[in-house]
Amino acid sequence: MLNDAPTPPQETRERILEAAVNVFASKGYHDTKVDDIVAESQTSKGSFYFYFPSKQDIFLALVDTFADLLESRLRARVQAETSGVARVDLALRVCLETFGQYRGLAKIALVQATGLGHVFEEKRRSVNDRFIAFIKKNLDEAVTEGGISALDTDVAACAWMGALNEIVLRWVYTGQPDPVRALPSLRRLLLQSVGIPEEKIREYEEKS
Repeated sequence: MLNDAPTPPQETRERILEAAVNVFASKGYHDTKVDDIVAESQTSKGSFYFYFPSKQDIFLALVDTFADLLESRLRARVQAETSGVARVDLALRVCLETFGQYRGLAKIALVQATGLGHVFEEKRRSVNDRFIAFIKKNLDEAVTEGGISALDTDVAACAWMGALNEIVLRWVYTGQPDPVRALPSLRRLLLQSVGIPEEKIREYEEKS
């Protein structure tokens, strides 16, 4: 007997999201139509609108999907490290590795969400703020532990996030430099910026 069981709802939603990544990444927000996503996902308009009231809603859901994915990876990987300095070093590596693996999502979250209006800008800013807060927390811990000298961790965290964004934006637009290839130089620059000693930086480089 043939299996006529319907596709599980969560699987349908994921299929629509994956299709939306491909379509948005190739066509951009304005040129993408709901019909394009429906065709790519091989679902139906009814299925699309059951999960997402509009094109804007699925786009914002993708930004959240990427932010949640990156944050969960960061928390899972850095919790094993015992010092704030080691955690910020590892967090930098995890960020660039994740951007490298999910270029389509990175393009949507960091590039296409810019300049689309207030709602999109607020979403993009809230994602940035989440990761600035994560960096700041670990820099604060590094200061408390004596791993780095006292500094304005608000400014340092914003500067780190800005450097990460610039590397990823350039890669999304031009294909170069690959985030993994950029890691050694970016890591050295950022660790030096908060006063990590040269011998400690070499330790992290050898562990990579």
